[in-house]
Amino acid sequence: MNRFALAVSTGIARVTEAALGPYQAAMIRIGFSATWLLFLLREFPHRQELYGPDGPWNWNLAEQLISLNGAFTALMWSDGQFWFETVYGLAVLSSVLLLLGWRTRTMSVVFMVGVLSLQNRSIFMGDGGDNVLHLMCIYLVFTRCGQVWSLDERRDRRTREARARGEHVVDRVGPALWGVLGLVLVSAAFLDRLSGDWVVPAILWGLWLAQALWWVVGRFTRSGQSRIMLDVVANIVHNGALLVIMAEACLIYATAGWYKIQGTRWQDGTAVYYPLHLESFSPWPALADLLSANGVMVMLVTYGTVAVQVAFPFTLFNRRVKNVLLAAMITEHAVIAVVLGLPFFSLAMIAADSVFLPTSFLRRLGDGAARARGRLWARLAGGGGPGAGPLGRRSSKGRPAPEGHRAPGRPGPPTDPGSAGPPRPAHRPGDDPGDPENPGHRHVGFPA
Repeated sequence: MNRFALAVSTGIARVTEAALGPYQAAMIRIGFSATWLLFLLREFPHRQELYGPDGPWNWNLAEQLISLNGAFTALMWSDGQFWFETVYGLAVLSSVLLLLGWRTRTMSVVFMVGVLSLQNRSIFMGDGGDNVLHLMCIYLVFTRCGQVWSLDERRDRRTREARARGEHVVDRVGPALWGVLGLVLVSAAFLDRLSGDWVVPAILWGLWLAQALWWVVGRFTRSGQSRIMLDVVANIVHNGALLVIMAEACLIYATAGWYKIQGTRWQDGTAVYYPLHLESFSPWPALADLLSANGVMVMLVTYGTVAVQVAFPFTLFNRRVKNVLLAAMITEHAVIAVVLGLPFFSLAMIAADSVFLPTSFLRRLGDGAARARGRLWARLAGGGGPGAGPLGRRSSKGRPAPEGHRAPGRPGPPTDPGSAGPPRPAHRPGDDPGDPENPGHRHVGFPA
């Protein structure tokens, strides 16, 4: 009984003390925002036919359908061409900013509005990847997806460094964004544009009020207890959202696998052959013919697909087996993207799969990307070698030296031209509110 109580208390502490899976959350943010951005750019010449007010599924038809299902879409607030172009442009812009990790809390909400507005406007466009993106964009707003690999993380680090130098830092962009989006939300409610299904409006109002509460507590309360409580609540919400994303991915694979088992073509091992010869899914007919020419290969791929999809949810507690099946599923989706011509569906599924990637692998991936970026910037700037660039100085072993580290016997240069001088005042806890995007980090201002 004591072991059980200890395990429960340890689990509660783990869930409440930190936002788990920061690298996995960042991968989800980057993956889905990149997928949606590439789709919007790819279909930009065809945006009028897909979602425009005068397209085949015109504004009147969409209005009749939405009056029945109550789906949320900002495109139905007006039938004007200017409004359509504005919403489409904001969807592209929010995807770019969310991909870069700029004000991820705010951009994740705008990203969700853009996805739902376009997809609910024309529900007959797209493929299965749209359903995955539709669900994940809602889950994403509850995560702290800007803890790593984001401009938010860099801004927070620079803010802490500035405060350590005794500088007073105030965030004005966050409150401005909050005010503008609040004005839009209040105006939409006043004009009765939020009628219909209550879920999305409730999410928008809840997040807007939560941001206001976080800013007020961080700005005006002297005690750290209130901020700690809000941070605990945010951690619980984040961890719960990640759990839901994992469960959703497992449910997708489990249902797909068990439905395949019931099909006769999957039972006799020939199911993979037929989509390879459909004209709509054959961008490379020669490649499709090559893959389907070997009957044994077709049978192995057919049975292997079913086995991997059915077994994957049961392998989550065995790390090695899970990683093998995860690599197999990512490879399968990459093949589907090329052979069947479904790149956006495959990207959406790979983004969903990334929540299960090991943290050690993601750290190595991030380090490799940072080194490649440093070499690229060094070449573009005409620097003096592969070690130059924004990653910092090289240590004696050729590895990037951490920030604040200097080689033995070498004085480190000041981080700012005016930083040399008297000792810097120590940073005192409680001087600034916490950042909901970066647990454990602290900064002054509004966490947008």
